[in-house]
Amino acid sequence: MTGLDPDVRFDKHKAGIRANRYVQEYGQRLLPEIYALYNPLTYDEARSLEVELGIDLREGGFGVWQA
Repeated sequence: MTGLDPDVRFDKHKAGIRANRYVQEYGQRLLPEIYALYNPLTYDEARSLEVELGIDLREGGFGVWQA
């Protein structure tokens, strides 16, 4: 969950700026087909959706970490 454009946030992860070490080491690309339909969201909408979406993605075999 971020206020940044997903491409910018991914680039920051890869550059080690406020990075998740798994994304930094193993991240290959973004998958807009998964997240594009959710943008933009209000902060409260994003907070509510984050847990549900994380569970669904994990069940689909994706690596998902949440704070």
